[in-house]
Amino acid sequence: MGAVRKMIEPYQDRFQAGQALAEVLQVYANASPVVLALPRGGVPVALPIAQALNAPLDVVMARKIGAPNDKGCGLGAVIDGPASRWVVNQDRLEFLNPPAGWFEAERDRQLSDLKGLRRLYCGNRPPVSLKGRTVILADDGLDTGGTARVALMALAEEAPARLMLAVPVGARRVVNALQKLADQIICLAMPEPFQGIGAYYRQFEPLSDVDVAGLLSYARHTRTLGRFAHPEPVACLAH
Repeated sequence: MGAVRKMIEPYQDRFQAGQALAEVLQVYANASPVVLALPRGGVPVALPIAQALNAPLDVVMARKIGAPNDKGCGLGAVIDGPASRWVVNQDRLEFLNPPAGWFEAERDRQLSDLKGLRRLYCGNRPPVSLKGRTVILADDGLDTGGTARVALMALAEEAPARLMLAVPVGARRVVNALQKLADQIICLAMPEPFQGIGAYYRQFEPLSDVDVAGLLSYARHTRTLGRFAHPEPVACLAH
């Protein structure tokens, strides 16, 4: 994982954090990279990485499936990325014993919601193939790591040559817990004690779905043109 910092000067915004990651990841520019973002906050982090590596940028979305009477109790998760996949906590599902067919119906509902969100973000463009590629999954930080965990589990099924997780900041215990799910984790700082992701950004405003769609469109168009414009046109979205 390389050297990390226990203390951290706050990043200006997510875009600047992504630029810091891009400097470290530049060595993978010739390794057939694909950059995937966990929306919403991971998209402005992933954008400068994709730019630096001249790599396609896509999104992978995960959503927890909560128990019928306790949404905070996770029974599984659905992932919509290159393929639609899901994971199940079988022991917990059997213990709670929801009504017959409930899990399958909830799974299908959540997948349908995520597919609709993908259409909003990406139109009708198919997901980027990951087979044999160096896949870099980016987010704006690791707090609980739940979304990153299920995303990494799903992405491993796509047969990438190398699977990496890249974040500007994260909780050490979470980074350590995810090590076995990725070939490499790049985490630039693991402050102790960890105070929550937003504490390490000067500007950490929430992004809307429209913001995410705009950033992804910007990434596609600049890459299609064979050049990368200065990031100011989307700076307001990266904050």
